[in-house]
Amino acid sequence: MSEKSMTITNAGFEQTVMGATRPVLVDFWAEWCNPCRMLGPTIDQIAEEYKDRAIVGKVNIDEEPELANRFGVMSIPTLIVFKDGNVSAKSVGVVPKAKIASMLDEALGG
Repeated sequence: MSEKSMTITNAGFEQTVMGATRPVLVDFWAEWCNPCRMLGPTIDQIAEEYKDRAIVGKVNIDEEPELANRFGVMSIPTLIVFKDGNVSAKSVGVVPKAKIASMLDEALGG
């Protein structure tokens, strides 16, 4: 787990994600998932680079299965970008940093 991204739980999801005033990148992951571990450092880099413009958080699907079900997460890692409480972009699997940045940039209006 990283210090750069926040842990998002079911209890705080509405306030942290749905009520956010800026885009939120949510990484749905699990401890046992090797591709999730591969993507972790990239998520940390994105969290650092976008810290003033977006929120980056992680949902452990083993601890928060309700959130995974709510958003139809069938495979991990799954990245979902929320803007104004709506899903604006989604990707499944390990993707390049440029793809993640592009998803966030689009949500930011860039």
